[in-house]
Amino acid sequence: MNNSLPYIAKDAKPAEILRAGIEAADGPVSLACSFSLEDVAIIHIAHEAGLELGVFAIDTGRLNEETYEVADALTERYRLKINWFFPRHEEVEALERAEGLFSFRESLDKRHACCAIRKVEPLSRALKGLAGWVTGMRREQSVTRGELAPIERDELNGGILKINPLINWSEDELIAYTEAHRLPKNRLYSQGYRSIGCAPCTRAVKPGEDVRAGRWWWESAENKECGLHRR
Repeated sequence: MNNSLPYIAKDAKPAEILRAGIEAADGPVSLACSFSLEDVAIIHIAHEAGLELGVFAIDTGRLNEETYEVADALTERYRLKINWFFPRHEEVEALERAEGLFSFRESLDKRHACCAIRKVEPLSRALKGLAGWVTGMRREQSVTRGELAPIERDELNGGILKINPLINWSEDELIAYTEAHRLPKNRLYSQGYRSIGCAPCTRAVKPGEDVRAGRWWWESAENKECGLHRR
């Protein structure tokens, strides 16, 4: 396997990053889709550029109804095939019987345990056989994402490529793009949400708060990752 990464210009557009990553992967590449504004934009960018990009989603069992509505809208608009992955039900049952329904709010370790079952383990299955995966992460989103590169090698998942085409976009640029192309939008955004995950772990943000302040709002900013994007 060639360990070198393609050169990406500082001002490269998302479509250019996406194309370079897919070509460098030299194998199947899929978007990890949570049906956020970012992911919807990437699907449209890939569609417009004629890029071959798969799409998979993880249904944690605790998604909002509004999230499923976006999935349905994308399927209809792009004739999209979404590969769904789910937690192993035995592990979910064991966790909830032993710890209750809201153990993830008791400590960081318990929240990580919940995310490991509902997100990280299904992701490991979703990535099997892939040469690369695409995320909607942006540097502006949080302190945990400031060091992102456009294309990285994901050593924690077998060394496959991890492609982040929107890293340089601001939230304003993202919103302008989705509105210009009239892309499907989760109704929760109009209620003050700016980053949407599992229903019990997501709330609307308050004026002056950062984009991901509504995710695991009881935790400090440097801990606000679920394990899908360990570094």
